[in-house]
Amino acid sequence: MDKPQNNNRGFEENTMAILDSSGIKDSRDIHDDRVSFLEAVRSTSLASDSPSAPSWNMYDAIFKILRDGESLELAMASYQILSDLDKYLRVYLTNSGGTDELVIVKEKFSALIEDMAQAVNSLDVQEGMKAVRNMLLFQYLVNVLEADFIPRHTLYKESLNWVLFRESVLNMILGSRKVNFKSLVRDCMSLVLKRCRHNMRNSLQDLKVVKESGKSTNDSDVSLVNAIPELQRRTCSAVQKLFTLIMGLDDIRKEADLLGATSRIDGFRSPALEIILDELTYNINHVSPFLEVFAEPKWKLEIILQYFSKYCLKHSVRTRRSNDAPKDLTLEGVLNYFSSTMSTKSILKKITSEVVQVLLAHAFQACLSLKHDPDHIHDSTEKIGATLLQICNNIISAFQNLRKIDDLNLLGCPCYMVFEQEGPEFEYSRPLCHQNENLPFNSSPCVGPQTWNLELTSFEKEALFTAAIISSQKLGTEG
Repeated sequence: MDKPQNNNRGFEENTMAILDSSGIKDSRDIHDDRVSFLEAVRSTSLASDSPSAPSWNMYDAIFKILRDGESLELAMASYQILSDLDKYLRVYLTNSGGTDELVIVKEKFSALIEDMAQAVNSLDVQEGMKAVRNMLLFQYLVNVLEADFIPRHTLYKESLNWVLFRESVLNMILGSRKVNFKSLVRDCMSLVLKRCRHNMRNSLQDLKVVKESGKSTNDSDVSLVNAIPELQRRTCSAVQKLFTLIMGLDDIRKEADLLGATSRIDGFRSPALEIILDELTYNINHVSPFLEVFAEPKWKLEIILQYFSKYCLKHSVRTRRSNDAPKDLTLEGVLNYFSSTMSTKSILKKITSEVVQVLLAHAFQACLSLKHDPDHIHDSTEKIGATLLQICNNIISAFQNLRKIDDLNLLGCPCYMVFEQEGPEFEYSRPLCHQNENLPFNSSPCVGPQTWNLELTSFEKEALFTAAIISSQKLGTEG
C-alpha cells in the first residue's frame, strides 16, 4: 500500500496552485477553485487507473476546506474525499510468514488530537454551516480512530501486547493535555441527550419557519435545512461509536493492569463507564433518553448492570491489580433481586421504580440483541447468565412484583410486615389494615392500598409483551 509522499513534486505544485487565491476577491471564484482542487485530487488519487497518493500538503488542504468551508457542497465533498483517502492513512494488518504484523502509516497525530478536542467542544454550535462543519469533522475523526483501533484489537487478542494500544491514536488523544477527558465524555452525553433526541425534531421545522417568516430562500438554504437532521443522526451514531471505542480501550487497559503490563508512563484516568454512570446516577431524568439513543447492546447491558451493581452489590476494597476481584453482576443476578416483594422493596429504597422499569426494559432489549447475534455469543453467556426462557420469566416476575408493591403502597404502609407473615398467597387486594384497624403495627392511620400509579411507557409495555410471547412459545414447544 502506498503512503502519502512528496515524490511527485510537479503534480503537487500544479494541484496546490489551484488554491492560490492571490488577487482573487470574489468569494464565488474562491469556491469554484476549491471545487476544482477537490475534483483534481479525486481524479488523480482515487479515480485513476494508477492512483497516486496525495502529499501531506494536499491532504492538509482538503482538511482545511472541511474545517473552514462556507458551503454545504464543499463540506460534503471534502468529507467524502477524506473518507475515501483513508486507504492511504490507516493502520492495517499484513501477514508475513504466517504471522500477522501491524503496519502503521505515518500520520500527523498532533493535528488529530487538536482537531478532535476542537470538534467535540464545538459540536453544540447551532449556526448553520458551523454546525455542519463540526459534525462532519467529528464523524471523520471518529472514523479515523476506529480504523486505527480495529487492527490493533485483532492483533491484541492474539498477543495480549498492551503496547499495541499504548501507541494507538485513541490512547494518545485521551492522554493528551489538550483534551479534558471528563469534559469530553460529558459533552458527548450532552450531545446525545439534547441534540439527538430533542433538537433533531426542532430542525425539521426550520424550513417551515423560514418560509413563514416571509424571507426569500435559495437552494443552499433549503439544502442546509434538509441536510442537518441526517447529519445529526450520523453524529449521534459517531458519538456511540466513540463511546464504544473508549470503553473497549478501558476494558483492555483493565486487563493489562491485571497482567502487570502497564507502567507509570501510561498515566491514569477514570474509565468512561464510571463517568457515564455518575452522570446517569445524579441525573436520573437522563437515564431513559440516554438508553433510548445508545443502541450498542454489549455496552448498553454493561452500563445497566454496573448501574444496578452500585445499589445491589457490597463492594470490597481491593488494589488495582488484585486478582481476587468480585464476580461481575449478570442480568440473571439483577433479576434475582426482584424475585420477591421483600427483595424488590429493598432495592426500591435506593432506586425509584420508574428508573428500575427503564433499566430492566432496556436490559431485556440488549439481551435479545446479544442472544441473536453470533458475534456476541461470548458476551451473551458471560453477561446474561441464564437461558432466554429464564430471563423472560424473570422479567415478567420482576414487573409483577413492582406492580404489587405500587398497588399495595407497601413502602408507606406500616402493615407491610403483616403481609409478609401471611405468606406468598396473601390477598393483596384487601390489606389486613382494612380488616383490623387495631393491629399493633398501626402506629399512625394507614390509608391502605393506593390506586395504580406506576405507569408503563410504550417501550416497557413492548418489552413485557415480548417476554410473555417468547415465554409462552417456548413453553408450548417444550409441552
